Amino acid sequence: MSELTPPIPLDGKWALITGAAKRIGAVVADTLHAAGANIAIHYRGSAAEAEKLQAKLEARRADSTLLLQADILDTAALPGMVEQLIKHAGRLDVLINNASSFYPTPLGTVTEAQWDDLMGSNLKAPLFLSQAALPHLKAARGSIVNMVDIHAQRPLRDHTVYGPAKAGLVMLTLTLAKDLGPDVRVNGVAPGAILWPDDGMSDKLKAGILRRVPLKRVGEPSDIARTILFLTRDAPYITGQVIAVDGGRSLNW
Repeated sequence: MSELTPPIPLDGKWALITGAAKRIGAVVADTLHAAGANIAIHYRGSAAEAEKLQAKLEARRADSTLLLQADILDTAALPGMVEQLIKHAGRLDVLINNASSFYPTPLGTVTEAQWDDLMGSNLKAPLFLSQAALPHLKAARGSIVNMVDIHAQRPLRDHTVYGPAKAGLVMLTLTLAKDLGPDVRVNGVAPGAILWPDDGMSDKLKAGILRRVPLKRVGEPSDIARTILFLTRDAPYITGQVIAVDGGRSLNW
């Protein structure tokens, strides 16, 4: 009988998480940090939230974080963000492409600016940031986790740009996994109803969504964070997979 493959320890390793200052990204940062990883907290405009999260993590373990400010739509800035981390820490072990724009674009109203924003944040930036990080991830035999969406597989009404962008990210995840093995593992996480949108949602719409969820409740950001922890620490033989964390919602499509 063969021995069990041990988990990949995160102690002393560095994870770069985009959009890490708040919501799911902040919980992912906290979870990986609690498991021993050092965290590069990327943010665009949420400086106060990023600094608050950094203070919390530094109180747990000193000299274990780095703040990185950048607009990921500016692809020219992405290599510099990676190099800033390498100059500070000397390594990069995990890249989590979490930052995302999400809003409806009903057909007939779609603008080129919306296309650039949604495709840029959800597909273009993950590609070019992964490319910038690649030499360091290879050296560390690290991993990439992309934040996808269950609606990458089934359309969400009036989201004519967001859905295709996330579908593209699924294919990017599979392509990178095939191209980067055996040096770098690449996986995705596809949330279902975890956090309601910041701009609000009617109670009727929420109830309609929950009726299609076998577990009959929304998930928690920690459900996503624990899945990402699993993929980065406990799954050395998993690559090219997208795990739905949706309470079974996709079973009822």
